[in-house]
Amino acid sequence: MTVKFPESFLWGGAVAANQLEGAYNEDGKGLSTQDVAPQGIKGPITEVPTEDNMKLVGIDFYHRYKEDIKLFAEMGFKVFRTSIAWTRIFPNGDELTPNEKGLQFYDDLFDECHKYGIEPLVTISHYETPLHLSKQYNGWVNRELVGFYERYARTLFTRYKGKVKYWLTFNEINSILHEPFMSGGIYTPKEQLSKQDLYQAIHHELVASATAVKIGHEIDPDAQIGCMILSMPTYPLTPNPDDVIAAMKSEHMNYFFGDVHARGVYPGYMKRYFRENGIEIHMEPGDADILKHTVDFISFSYYVSICETGDDNSRNQTEGNLFSGAANPYLEASEWGWQIDPQGLRYVLNMFYDRYQKPLFIVENGLGAKDVLITGEDGVPTVNDDYRIKYLNDHLVQVGEALEDGVEIMGYTAWGCIDLVSASTAELSKRYGFIYVDRHDDNTGTLDRYRKKSFYWYKDVIATDGQSLQR
Repeated sequence: MTVKFPESFLWGGAVAANQLEGAYNEDGKGLSTQDVAPQGIKGPITEVPTEDNMKLVGIDFYHRYKEDIKLFAEMGFKVFRTSIAWTRIFPNGDELTPNEKGLQFYDDLFDECHKYGIEPLVTISHYETPLHLSKQYNGWVNRELVGFYERYARTLFTRYKGKVKYWLTFNEINSILHEPFMSGGIYTPKEQLSKQDLYQAIHHELVASATAVKIGHEIDPDAQIGCMILSMPTYPLTPNPDDVIAAMKSEHMNYFFGDVHARGVYPGYMKRYFRENGIEIHMEPGDADILKHTVDFISFSYYVSICETGDDNSRNQTEGNLFSGAANPYLEASEWGWQIDPQGLRYVLNMFYDRYQKPLFIVENGLGAKDVLITGEDGVPTVNDDYRIKYLNDHLVQVGEALEDGVEIMGYTAWGCIDLVSASTAELSKRYGFIYVDRHDDNTGTLDRYRKKSFYWYKDVIATDGQSLQR
């Protein structure tokens, strides 16, 4: 059976400013937490940017965006997900007035998208808290960040009214549970961070997110504002009830963020967790009312599923996108140890839709791999990335199944639609794109762009509204 995706389906690709823009210190941009993390998520933090940080140059999108948007248009993109670098707009994060050169760059970028009929989908904060806010305020642990973020968001909504229709408040907001510095700008070392401070920081982010929804709708009633969650469906390792409960508890820690965004209240299972762990969330007057400003849609990333077990002795650990869990014996894994589970995408789409009854948007999905550049039949360099085509094909087939299940899905943006610097490893050798960028982990390369085999495959998928997918 062939599933035709609806004509309104938003096909496209996704990136993050800090992983491709470069120009880390141009036109008044301040330093972000990414500028001092040269080895990615789990590496050391430096006091100042160092030359080995691949993100300082990225793929030079800041200067080459017109070339790249033209390539996206050639593929037929209807939407392009990117983020705004907070420190291009407010270099330290706590200024009273924004940086005009930063605002103008995104004006130009969005204009270029609209030139080709591409709608921008913009993440307000994507893993790049201003370094000043991290070091001086301890990031989102400090309540003052709510006000700084509100000023930043208000500036964006006002400036780009009519240019940006789709907004996301925070990228993978639940990732703060495992990477508090990258996700929440929390300067306290992870091993020293108390659960009290962690969940207070989470509360501040949730209040800020709901505040953005409120003011975004006031400034631009036509705007659609969503949350963005790192989805990692958790299966019980066995039918043992202990494993089922372990999986449920694991899911609760991620559902919590969606529940607050979509329902506007703290769920009962989290209140129990707070009681049992001695956590007392300090709520300012009005917080409960602010949280009731719920999102218009739920967006999420999906790369892997994991298993959980109540028996640590039977745990065979597997890697994942920031989170890890017990390995599923029925699944194969990528080069980076991430287990490949296309059906998990259909599962999580159904779970989210059953739970929230709100439109869903898959804003990250893709395969990181070590691509090899070869000379094509026409003499032009390319990559025969059949492994990526198979991964994306199999996942999109499951999106089609979810559509048949009755799930309301707004669109799909493949992660890293052009090669960029990995967030987890800070490497460029872990490539996701349909477009190869000639830059390497030793900082060599021309930065020239080449279409991979998957470029033409995705172009055909979009042109046929998914009918070219192979079941």
